[in-house]
Amino acid sequence: MPRPAKRLVSVAIDVLFIFASFWFAFYSRMGTFEPYWSDDEYWYVFGSVAFATILIFINTGLYRAILRFLSIKAIIIVGFGAAASGFLLVLFSYYFQVFLPRSVPVIFAAYLVTLCGGTRLVVRFLLSDFLAIDRTPVIIYGAGKSGRQLYNVLLQSEEYRVVAFIDDNRKIHKTTIQGVTVFRRKYLSRIIEKQQIEKVLLAMPSATRAERKSVIELLSAYPVEVMTIPNLGDIVNGDIQIDQLKEVAIEDLLGREPVEPNQQLLMKNIAGKSVMVTGAGGSIGSELCRQIVKLQPTTLILFEISEFSLYKIDHELRQLHLDVNIVPIMGNVQNEARLAQVMSAFSVDTIYHAAAYKHVPLVEFNTIEGVQNNVLGTYRTACAAIKANVTSFVLISTDKAVRPTNVMGTTKRLAELGLQALSQGYQTEHNTLFSMVRFGNVLGSSGSVIPLFKSQIANGGPVTVTHKDIIRYFMTIPEAAQLVIQAGAMGKGGDVFVLDMGEPVRISDLAKNLIHLSGLEVRDQHNPEGDIEIHYSGLRPGEKLYEELLIGDSVSETSHDRIMTAHEVSMKQAEYAQLLDAIQQCAERYDQEELRSLMLNAPTGFAPSSNIGDLVWLQKEKRTVNEFR
Repeated sequence: MPRPAKRLVSVAIDVLFIFASFWFAFYSRMGTFEPYWSDDEYWYVFGSVAFATILIFINTGLYRAILRFLSIKAIIIVGFGAAASGFLLVLFSYYFQVFLPRSVPVIFAAYLVTLCGGTRLVVRFLLSDFLAIDRTPVIIYGAGKSGRQLYNVLLQSEEYRVVAFIDDNRKIHKTTIQGVTVFRRKYLSRIIEKQQIEKVLLAMPSATRAERKSVIELLSAYPVEVMTIPNLGDIVNGDIQIDQLKEVAIEDLLGREPVEPNQQLLMKNIAGKSVMVTGAGGSIGSELCRQIVKLQPTTLILFEISEFSLYKIDHELRQLHLDVNIVPIMGNVQNEARLAQVMSAFSVDTIYHAAAYKHVPLVEFNTIEGVQNNVLGTYRTACAAIKANVTSFVLISTDKAVRPTNVMGTTKRLAELGLQALSQGYQTEHNTLFSMVRFGNVLGSSGSVIPLFKSQIANGGPVTVTHKDIIRYFMTIPEAAQLVIQAGAMGKGGDVFVLDMGEPVRISDLAKNLIHLSGLEVRDQHNPEGDIEIHYSGLRPGEKLYEELLIGDSVSETSHDRIMTAHEVSMKQAEYAQLLDAIQQCAERYDQEELRSLMLNAPTGFAPSSNIGDLVWLQKEKRTVNEFR
C-alpha cells in the first residue's frame, strides 16, 4: 500500500482503539455500559476525545513511524498521547456536564497505551521475526555497548539475524538484550550446531590484541566465518560506522600489543626538516611517507623508479592537504649524480633508504640486478648523501641479512657493511650519520603471504605453503615504519638496530587459521570432506625454515622497548671499496661464478642453499632451473 493509505488505516484502527478504551473504561469501573451508552452527551465526549487524541498522535509524529522499525520513542509518544487524552476526557466531561468517576480517565489511559502501543509492538516483533526467517543466523561475540549497538543496527538490516550473544563477563550470563540471550563461551558449540551458524561477529573494539587473539583462536576451531567491527578509535573519530564489518585483522592473530611511539624520537629527524624517501612507492617506503608527512617536515621528496607507484603515493599524500612541500622525483638509486643533484637542490637533512629488490626467488633468478640495486645502489645513495651533506641516513634492512642462504639476504648484508664502512669517517671525513634498521616480514607488504593466502582461499584453494615447519617473524607495516623512524633518531654512527618482532609464527598455522576464519575447513587425510587443501610445495631457492635477527649474541638495549642495537663484524672503508669495485666489475662482465665467489668470501656469512640461479646464466650454460635447486 502507498504510505498515505497505510497512515489512514492506522488512524482508523486507533479510532477503534480509542472507542474500545473509552467504553471499557466505564464498564471496568461501573460494571455496565448503561446509562452512559444511551446518553448522547457521553457520545459527544467520546467524539471530542477521539478527535483530539488523533490530532495529538499526528502532531507527535506517531504515524510517520514505520512499524517494523518502531523504537521505544513511538511507545513514549503513545504514552504521552494517552495521558493527554485522559486529561482531555476530564475537561470534555466537565464541559458537557456529564458524570465521570475519578478512576475512569486513568483506566482509559491504561487501555489506550495497551491497545495503541502494545499492538504496535506485537506487530513490530511479528514483522521482525517474519522478515528475519531468510536472514543468515549470526552470533555476536561481545555483549557490551558495541555489541548492543551492533545488534540494533542489524535489526534494520536484511542480511543477518542475531540468535545469541556470547560474552566472558559472568555478571551478564543468562540475561537478555532485547529478547536475545547472553551465553558463556562454553555454550558456543551447542549454539553453532543447533542454529546452523555460519558467521560470528566480533564486537570487541576496545579489547587488547591478546584478548582478541584468545577469542579468535577459540573461534578458529569451528566452521564459521569470523567478522569484526572496526576499532573504537575509528568509530569515535567517525572514520567508519559500527556496522561496517570487516575480516579479522591478521595482527589480531599475532596477539602482540603495539607500543606507544615516542613522539620526541619520531619528530627528531623530521619536524621542520627536508626528508627524502627512496623507494617511496613500495610497501615500506609508502608507509614511511604516510608517517613522515604527518610529522611536519618542510619538504618530503618521494624518490621512486616506478612511475605508477610514484603517482599513487604522490596523489595519496596530496589528498591529506597538509602544509608540506611534496616533491615527486623519478630516478634510479644507482645514478649517484642524479641523487646528489636532488639532495643538494632540496637541502635534504634526512634520508630513509627503502629502495631494494626484496623478493627472494626473483633476486635469485636475477642476481646481477639484485646486486646492482641492493649493494651498488645503496652505496651510491650513501655517497651522494655525503656529497650533499645530509645529516642522517637510515637503511631499511632485513632479517634475511643474518647468515644469509640466498642472494637477496647477502646483498642486504653487503649494503649494511658498506654503510658501516662509511661510518668510520663520520665527523672526520664527513657529517652524515649512517644507521641500519633490521626487521622481519611485514603484514600486507608486496609479496607477503597474507594477500596470497586470502586470494587462494577466495578461489577455492589450494593454499600453498613451502614447508609445514617454516616460521617467520611478522609486524604490521605502520608499526615497522614508526620503529624505523624512532631507531634512526637514536643512531650514533654505524648502528645496526634490530626490531623486537615478538614471537615467530608458523606459516602452516597461519594458513589454517585464515581458512577457518573464512568459515571453511581444511581438507586433509583426517578430513577428506573439507573445503580447502594446504599444499606443501617445498622450500624455494634460497629460502630458510626460520629467520634470525642477530648474527651473534652481542646485543644491547636502547631507550625503546622494541628496539635493540647489535654489535657485529664490519669492514675497513678501503677494504670494502676494493670488494665493491670487484663486485661492480663482475656485474659489468656478467661473471656469475666470480660474483658468487666474492659473496662467499665477504664477511656476510653467506651459506647458499642452492647453486647459481640466474635465469640468463642458466640459459647460456644450457642448464635448467631445476639443476640449481
